[in-house]
Amino acid sequence: MEECISVFDMLKIGVGPSSSHTLGPWRAAERFLSELRKENLLPAVNRVKIDLYGSLSLTGKGHATDLAVMLGLSGQDPEYIPVENIDVIIKSIESKNEMNLGNEKPISFYFLQDIVFNKNFLPFHANGMTFTAYMTDDSEYVSTFYSIGGGFVVKEERINAKKKIEIKCAFPYPIEKAAELLDYCIKENKSISEIVYENEKSMRTEAVIDHELIHIWKTMLECMYIGCHSEGILPGGLNVRRRAFDMHQNLIGLANYDSPQTWLEEIRKTEVKFRQILKWVSCFALAVNEVNAALGRVVTAPTNGSAGVIPAVLMYYLVIENHDAGEKEIKQFLMVAGEIGSIFKKGSTISAAMGGCQAEIGVSSSMAAAALCELMGGTPEQVLMAAEIAMEHHLGLTCDPIGGLVQIPCIERNTMGAIKAINAAELALETDPKNAKVPLDKVVDTMWQTAKDMNNKYKETSEGGLAIAVNMADC
Repeated sequence: MEECISVFDMLKIGVGPSSSHTLGPWRAAERFLSELRKENLLPAVNRVKIDLYGSLSLTGKGHATDLAVMLGLSGQDPEYIPVENIDVIIKSIESKNEMNLGNEKPISFYFLQDIVFNKNFLPFHANGMTFTAYMTDDSEYVSTFYSIGGGFVVKEERINAKKKIEIKCAFPYPIEKAAELLDYCIKENKSISEIVYENEKSMRTEAVIDHELIHIWKTMLECMYIGCHSEGILPGGLNVRRRAFDMHQNLIGLANYDSPQTWLEEIRKTEVKFRQILKWVSCFALAVNEVNAALGRVVTAPTNGSAGVIPAVLMYYLVIENHDAGEKEIKQFLMVAGEIGSIFKKGSTISAAMGGCQAEIGVSSSMAAAALCELMGGTPEQVLMAAEIAMEHHLGLTCDPIGGLVQIPCIERNTMGAIKAINAAELALETDPKNAKVPLDKVVDTMWQTAKDMNNKYKETSEGGLAIAVNMADC
């Protein structure tokens, strides 16, 4: 049975710093509110408690999980909330010991005791959380959710139900594996992006698809723009200084612009020697993930921690490779990237808490490599080869954030993932697919096996690697 995953499931707009630890819990809180409303229980609630488990507990404070659940329970939407309002809302809850539940009903809320960090793991997934609503008649309503990466949230009973009740995918081209995608391309004589577009049209009108894809790109572009024009120290206690600002200033010089789009046009006029290209790509990736680390608005690609790779590579194509490229190429790129991400999600994982950073930076690099390869004229076989090459050289990458923050080594890893994606695309373009030895599906399987073999201390728990080699005090 194929699972229908849209491009817009893989590329979600939300608030940083983490899709699994911030956006996911935020969405889970919203779903909990929906359950209370459906049962007509919201008016009777006088207290809410949130229990965080496993990785959500071990690195939740560094990932702002506690803030996310408070904002979600307050009825705020991560896609549209003005980011400058976040601090105001949180400080109000903490100072008044009161939350406006669902933006409808004030209740007492003591965040130090009503958000509980439990280090033990729930059996279904490393990112588990339980919401408990206490009613005026002393009854309780309890609901457990799992944040499985990329902002996706599930309930265990729903997953179990899927095993018993087959749900037929509505896509005209249902895809579980890369080999199926390639078969469709060959039989229909279509590119990967064309197959994806046909699937998307089964769910939305062409006008909606086109509008939403450009909305995603504009969010990415604005994020890069903000990151390149913001300086200072990132929050969290590591005292990490933003680097995109200085790098950008050295690259752009005295250029004159007044918006993200005119900024893009000015970058096209700059010097494009090899070192400058490396710096620009790194600058774009740094900018996004510095915004992400500061609780700014980003696009999961496929996660927040890896949000810088895809916009950096797409920006590289637009400002270095093809100055005539516009919305057509942008939409094409995003559709290919989204499809490759969905193949990894179905066949392995996009959660660092389950698979280490290979599941985040590795997958994002694979997505970007494939998308770039198609824009550069690659055949569907070469596009899948580019995705395979990029992941092959991220296998085993651990997730060991210092202090549980998406800063060290996460921000720099986005620059590496972006550069590898470009390299993978170029290698694929210069290779006859008949000579390929490792199909993409095999590397997806290998990534999942590697994830299962990996010690838990390297899966976003901050209990191994750099997270223990470098102490907060050292920073």
